[in-house]
Amino acid sequence: MGYWVQGWSCILVGVAVIFSGGMCLAKGEVGEGEEGKCDIYEGSWVVDESYPMYNSTLCPHIRREFDCQTYGRPDKLYLRYKWQPKDCDLPRFDGQDFLRRFKGKKIMYIGDSISLNQWQSMVCLLYAVVPDQSRIFQNANGPLTTVIFQDYDLSIMVFHSPYLVDIEIEEIGRVLKLDSLKNGSIWKTNDIVIFNTWLWWYRSGRAQPWDYIQDGDQIKKDMDRMVAFKKALITWAKWVDSNVDFNKTQVFFRGVTPAHYDGKEWDEPKVTNCSKETQPISGSTYPSGLPQSSYVLEGVLSGVTKPVQFLNITTLSQLRKDGHPSMYNGVNRSMDCTHWCIAGVPDTWNQLLYATLISQN
Repeated sequence: MGYWVQGWSCILVGVAVIFSGGMCLAKGEVGEGEEGKCDIYEGSWVVDESYPMYNSTLCPHIRREFDCQTYGRPDKLYLRYKWQPKDCDLPRFDGQDFLRRFKGKKIMYIGDSISLNQWQSMVCLLYAVVPDQSRIFQNANGPLTTVIFQDYDLSIMVFHSPYLVDIEIEEIGRVLKLDSLKNGSIWKTNDIVIFNTWLWWYRSGRAQPWDYIQDGDQIKKDMDRMVAFKKALITWAKWVDSNVDFNKTQVFFRGVTPAHYDGKEWDEPKVTNCSKETQPISGSTYPSGLPQSSYVLEGVLSGVTKPVQFLNITTLSQLRKDGHPSMYNGVNRSMDCTHWCIAGVPDTWNQLLYATLISQN
């Protein structure tokens, strides 16, 4: 399913929803392959000496968990890779164009700490090109953090909602409600929203922020987490179809992002984390394939009737076993092969978001 570049026109393949591994592009904006079509998510990582797109040590908005260079990562090759689609070229992220194009807009990332990862990348991409950086302000209010680029009246926000659906405090304790989504009244007021969830669904014990799951009228101590994940996504999808005004708001859902703790996934069975990884996997295929959660997500998105756009970054991120903070994260040197260094892979997610947006505007 998807939109493809083909000649001068954009042809819809599959259902009438912008859910795709590619996207609709005007001729010449991103480029065309020899056959006149391009899936921007099919490609490989190549070294580009003009990368990274900014100096992360000069960006004050990076949390220490993601600030790999400041916390001693010795290698820098991981910063030099760009994503190269097989049949076309992506436009380089142009921060000044982004600021002009989206002047007066509100853009919100919604989800778990990987959304925070991507939000901080976007903030740094824009911070690097603003002439008067004293006119950039940040404020936080509960789950919402906002960076305002004052001279452009542009707000880049992140809303912490790891499950998208609600956790409520009741007499029995904290209840994860698979059919409740109350923060949507805040989310739908924005011009562009980018959703994500997955990281917290398998957390248990002290790391689990709920005591019970409510599924319809049933309250359970636990249930199959993949089933719960799907039910929550269906709640989100119903909310999108019935509550979001697509004349005002563009909706994106970013694909599941991988962790790299098990070398068997990339044919190195003796490897148990990402600590010594300094280069991506070559080629365009991840040996173990997509995780089950990706199939669940894509299945739910295929049933959305409104034009939700899919940032299909799972495979390209799987290839980047070198992109994590590992022990260079500023948090007790704990091994982190789940989040991503900034600068790094999240910049490419935002580059793909930018390419999609400019192709439509």
